[in-house]
Order: sequence, then C-alpha cells, then structure tokens
Amino acid sequence: MDEKRKIAKAAGLMSAATFISRILGFIRDMIFALYFGATGVSDTFFAAFRIPNLLREFFAEGSMSSAFIPVLTEYREKHGEQEAKRLVRIAFTFIIIAVGVICIAGIAAAPAIVTLIAPGFLSSPDKFSLTVLLTRIMFPFLLFISLAALVMGALNTKKVFFVPALAPAMLNVTLIASIIFFESRTEHPIMAAAIGVMVGGFVQFAFQLPAFFRNKYSLGFDATFSHPGLKRIAVLLVPATLALSVNQINIVVSNILASFLPAGSITYLFYSMRLIQFPIGIFGVAMGVAVLPTLSAHAVKGDMDSLRSDFSFALRMLFFITIPAMIGLIALREPIVNLLFQRGKFEYAATLGTSQALLYYSLGIWAIVGVRIVTACFYSTQDTKTPVKIAVLAMLTNVILGLLLLKPMKHNGLALANAVAATVNFSVLFFMLRKKLGRVDGRKIAVCFLQILAASSITGLIAWFITKGEMWMQSGRALQKAGIMSGVMALYLGIYIVIMHLFGSEELKYFVKMYREKKRR
Repeated sequence: MDEKRKIAKAAGLMSAATFISRILGFIRDMIFALYFGATGVSDTFFAAFRIPNLLREFFAEGSMSSAFIPVLTEYREKHGEQEAKRLVRIAFTFIIIAVGVICIAGIAAAPAIVTLIAPGFLSSPDKFSLTVLLTRIMFPFLLFISLAALVMGALNTKKVFFVPALAPAMLNVTLIASIIFFESRTEHPIMAAAIGVMVGGFVQFAFQLPAFFRNKYSLGFDATFSHPGLKRIAVLLVPATLALSVNQINIVVSNILASFLPAGSITYLFYSMRLIQFPIGIFGVAMGVAVLPTLSAHAVKGDMDSLRSDFSFALRMLFFITIPAMIGLIALREPIVNLLFQRGKFEYAATLGTSQALLYYSLGIWAIVGVRIVTACFYSTQDTKTPVKIAVLAMLTNVILGLLLLKPMKHNGLALANAVAATVNFSVLFFMLRKKLGRVDGRKIAVCFLQILAASSITGLIAWFITKGEMWMQSGRALQKAGIMSGVMALYLGIYIVIMHLFGSEELKYFVKMYREKKRR
C-alpha cells in the first residue's frame, strides 16, 4: 500500500470516529441548549470552560501530538522499540507531575483567571462567583486530557487511529449523562455540566488504555527527566503549543471582549464555533494527525520529494472535503441552528444571533484546516519556531480587528476577526513553507482550491434558495425539518460531485478509485 493510500485510509478511519464523536457532541449541545438556553447562566459555563479548553490545546491534544509523534517516531527508527516505550513512560511521569501542579495552581488562582477571561462579569458578583466555582470543578480535566493525548500520540505512531479518535465520544457521553441525571440534584444546575466535563476527561483517557496495553506500552513511573528524548519533546512543545493554539487563543480573546456585550453573546459564539468545529474536527484534525507520522518518517529519512508530494496530496484532499462543508454551513446556517438548538429556552432570537456568528466564523474554516496540514509539515522536520512566529502575527490580527469591529458588529465582529486571523495564519505559513521546501505544488493546489470554491458556491446558492421560508423561524416540526435538510444536503452533495467531475477533479478521481478498489476486495 503506497503512502498516499495509507494517509487517506488513516484519515478516513479518524474521520469516521470523529464523526461519531461530533454527532454525540451535537446531541450534547442540544441537551445543553434545552436545559440552559442562551442566558447568563450558560455564559458562566462557557466562560469557565474556556480556560481548561485552551490549556487542553496548550498541553494536550494538538501540541502534544505535534511534539511527541516526530520524536517518538525518530526514537523508534534510530534507537529501537524498547527505547521508544521507555520514552513514553518518562513522558507519562512528567505529565503527571507538571500538569498536576498546573491544575492545583489553576484551582487556587480561579478568581484571578475569571477576572482575566471574563472581566465583564465583575459587575455581577453572583455570575462571577459561579464562574469561579465552575472553573475549579473543571480544572482537573486538563490532567486527564493530557494523559489521553499522550496515549493517543503513542498509538498514532503505531498507526492506530480509530480508537484514539473515538475517545472524545466518551467525553460527550459522560457529559450528556451528567446533565440528564444530576442537573436537578446539584446546588446550581449548571454544576452538573462542569462535573461531567471533569469525569469525561478521565473516561476519555481510560477508554484508550486497552489498545495502549495491547501495543505493549506501559504506564510505569520513570523520572529520568534528563532523557534527551524528553528534552527534545520539551523544546518542540513550547512553540508547537503556541502555534497550534492560536485558534483557541483567538477564541479566548473573543470571549474576553464578548463579556462586555449583552447576555447571550458568549453563548452565540460558543454554539457557532461548535458548528464550525464539525468539519474542522472530522476532516482537518483527522488529516493533520493522520499525515504527521508519514511526514515525520519522510523527514527522518531525508526523503523531501515524498514529503512534498504527500503534503500537497493531503492539503488538496482536505480542501476537496472541507470547502463544500464550509459553504454549506454558510448557505444553510439558519436552518441548521434552528433544527439543532431552537427548543426549550433556546428561542429564535438565539438562533438568529448564533447563525449570524456562524456566517462569519465559517469564512475561516478552509484556513483553519489548512493550518493543520502546513504546521504538520513544519513539525515533521522538527521546525516548531516558524509556526509560532506566524501565530503571533495572527493573534495580533485577531485582537486588533476584534477591538475595531466590536462596537459596530457586536459578537459578529469577533467572529469575523477570528476568520481573518486564521486566513493570515495559513497564508503566511504556506508562503514560508514554500520558501523552506523550495516547491510545494503551489499552482496545482491553487487550481484545485478555485475549482472546489466555484463548485461549492454554485451548489450553496441552490441550497440557500431551496431552504428560504418562515419555517426556519419557528420551533418544532423537527422530523419534517430533518427530512428537508437531509434531502437538501443529499442534493448539495450530488450537484457538487457532478460539477467537480465536469472540472476533471483529480481528487474526485482518487476517491472513486479508492471506492472501486475497496468494492473489489
């Protein structure tokens, strides 16, 4: 099996697992909207969850994989299996101690943290104190999710992708159960959600352990912190953390600014961000994780031609899948929000506020997923400094635009600033990668991008026209709406495929080839 097929297969497995997790995530969000609506109470949870979620990106899923996988791959290639397994044990011990200390410090400093991330809450003592309480409850989530990321990285280097990608589904299942069964049994009903997050982090870690042990890994303590592999991971981790976390940092900036806006603004931003995370998580993160071990192996062997070829392939395949999803979210934003969330305390005003933010956030989806592949290419060569320099530029762009657009556009301006910052991040990174590698099939990628954008835009206009009507302002009739949306999405996909076929899309041909080969087997 050639490397491109391995990448596509791994990304497909991860996408399937992530799809399950995201569907459960939407069910979780629907239940959350039903119980808590878009109110000041829901704002406290989303503000409190923002810091553990940001630190998850800092110390866990994205940065841990980007720093850990290339080094572990190198140790397995150059020093053998036993040394690679020892490095896993050392990293496990280090995480327990270092992240454990961070969690304790975060719990103690929760009032200062909430003051920093939601300064607008200071004018409401009850809202502020509840946010502090929720922050303290959820901080241990960081330790569990960091351990889950370590296990995921170790499994990915063995080309085990499905189980680690399915693990976040366990977090969603735990959170759903916690809200349903404990919402009426806690002092503050919203505490049930916070407890669900903390316990869910542990479940996500534990779910991967059987596969971890089957691959002959162990979690024994080894405090050899002078190990050169751990030092190399640490050197890569700091810049990788900042570079991959730029999107989360931008969201935190938006959260800070939104705390000065009317009640519900933070919730609008949260739900709209959840919706764009669907294609980002299913396709962008999946492809980024799937391609990193392969690119790292090419880099270790010095095979730059294969690295360039697989990078171009991964990026074009990602655009082929993600851009139509992006245009679909823009065209069908109000029907989607109505169908998923408009019930109970979540009324049409909340649907309108969320769908407006979704429009602006969606404009940056292509860039956010693209950054995953470009940074994976940098990290495969163990260059983590370049992405972090560009990340700083993107953050400054987000802050400046957020401040400029806050007054005229309210929460929508914050979403637009985030999209523009993502575009800046991708564009400059891509230029720097081309400079580093000499060539990256830039013309082929650009032609592919424009073809996909044209096909998606035509299809999106048709879908938007079909779904116009007052039905999407009203609550209820969920089954009828679900049927209409399913039909529209099927039509959207069909027209998109036809147009791409007329364009002679190489990416479509590759998918068809894979499907036929699988059918023959």
